[in-house]
Amino acid sequence: MSDPLRRHTLGDILRRTAARLPGKTAIRCGAACWSYAELEAVCNRLARALSRHGIAPGDRVAILARNSHAYVAVRFAVARLGAVLVPVNFMLQDHEAAYILRHAGAKLVCTDPALEPVARSAAALAAGVIDFLLLPDEDATQSSNPGLRFTDLIREPVEPFASEARPDSLAQIIYTSGTESLPKGVMLTHDAVLWEYVGCLADAEIAEPDLLLHSMPLYHCAQLDVFLGPALYVGASNIVTGKPTPDNILSLLTRHRVSSFFAPPTVWISLLRSPAFLPGALSGLRKGYYGASIMPVEVLRELLDRLPQMRFWNLYGQTEIAPLATVLKPEDQLRKAGSAGRASLNVEMRLVDEEGREVAPGEVGEIVHRSPQLLSGYFNDEERTREAFRGGWFHSGDLASMDSEGYITIVDRKKDMIKSGGENVASREVEETLYRHPAVSEVAVIGVPHERWVEAVLAIVVAKRGAQPSEQSLIDFCRERLAHFKVPKGIILADSLPKSPSGKLLKRDLRQRHAKAFFGSS
Repeated sequence: MSDPLRRHTLGDILRRTAARLPGKTAIRCGAACWSYAELEAVCNRLARALSRHGIAPGDRVAILARNSHAYVAVRFAVARLGAVLVPVNFMLQDHEAAYILRHAGAKLVCTDPALEPVARSAAALAAGVIDFLLLPDEDATQSSNPGLRFTDLIREPVEPFASEARPDSLAQIIYTSGTESLPKGVMLTHDAVLWEYVGCLADAEIAEPDLLLHSMPLYHCAQLDVFLGPALYVGASNIVTGKPTPDNILSLLTRHRVSSFFAPPTVWISLLRSPAFLPGALSGLRKGYYGASIMPVEVLRELLDRLPQMRFWNLYGQTEIAPLATVLKPEDQLRKAGSAGRASLNVEMRLVDEEGREVAPGEVGEIVHRSPQLLSGYFNDEERTREAFRGGWFHSGDLASMDSEGYITIVDRKKDMIKSGGENVASREVEETLYRHPAVSEVAVIGVPHERWVEAVLAIVVAKRGAQPSEQSLIDFCRERLAHFKVPKGIILADSLPKSPSGKLLKRDLRQRHAKAFFGSS
């Protein structure tokens, strides 16, 4: 057992907040509303019950569920128990989820009624799962199938529970998307996550008076560990929903006068384009955050114009750094438009070339980090761990340039850099150009195989409502503003772009879908 005099873990921060603010609303989800004292009691009961049912410190507990009050309780009960949380992307098919359960060695799977069939099918394909914890969803729907029932476990008497977790204990394994290969399990300790929380409180100004809406999936570390965790740490109030549709988000923002909201650029765009978007009804909204992908500058200007009372932050990072790495603060949104900001409080950052040498200001290099927030390594994958930490720095795989003030601008993921006719084309630059066209609502630029150019620039465009731009007019628009080798060789007009539940554009899906777009072209 760790030293209780000095212990500082995820379970401890909730207990301390409950002692400071016992009667304050901590979590509201559907009809459920828990004060901090009630949330603390629920997590204590759940941790004790899971311990009695054979979950021990170090055991992996997977959760395949949509956002709910129960999801929040599981997160902190597992941390208090000293077990390891394994969030699973609920968009995965059963065999994909089975890989994560098997690789992580999960003993328990927590799931809700809608996702229970996938969870059970995945568990049947993976060895080692001993039971299911059946969670209520946002609408309090319950499963009647065999398994431990969340509502039964949290009715047990409240008794003190001595946590087995230590600051250096593993808190969670979060699996990356596996764009180029099988998913990697990112191992993060309590210490790493809590150092990251401190950076969020300092740089993103998450504060006790805030009322935050959490609508992006909690399986994703951005919503879980940049917003929910820090908000509970500092004692803010939180609304949780598993229904991230524009209409539901706008309804919750308006009805509860939410003051703080995070969404990736794709979701902010969907809100702006919704008929239900009424800036006057969002007057309570004071803090806006974006991240997970790059915000088009023209969209940012529109947000600032239509929501003038709001202060915006751009937060950049990745799972491996828990995940906040850099911050562009409100005062720099227009002065440094398009930038991802500067290193967060506990992060040291450089840009390096292929040999690990630091590049000069203005030159493009790979972002590398040193920080107490960093992963301990990739679970059961020593080779990829060594590769990621080569040269004594963590290699992000992101390409950026840095100005003389230390502000970085993301150029592209290495895998998204297009090499057309021997020239490098940053997909972001082409996207930013097309966003300036008055008829363009969304755009994704990818590189696809081409007989002559080896790889050709292809733009998939979603037009604004009522607009009907021609493919040639969009190409001509780019030709007037870009070097000839950056101009798309083709434009595809689409009704929508594929996105993950966390709002990221799924460019890998677009690359697969349009891989033969130019075969036969000249």
